[in-house]
Amino acid sequence: MNQTIAAHFDGEHILLDEPVELEPNTKLLVTVLPRDSEREAWLQVSKKKLAEAYSDDEEEYSLDLIKDP
Repeated sequence: MNQTIAAHFDGEHILLDEPVELEPNTKLLVTVLPRDSEREAWLQVSKKKLAEAYSDDEEEYSLDLIKDP
């Protein structure tokens, strides 16, 4: 089974960003992505604004308010 797992390099080791169970001698492929600071900044802003738009205290709208399905 192929699986993509986020990871980062801490300057010394490659560290997985989430726990994953791997068998000894499991083969891995590592893809080094270019650093794109502008893209990362946009992703962080988007993440923050989506969290604000869909927060727990967001007003609920009933289905009868939908005018054009």
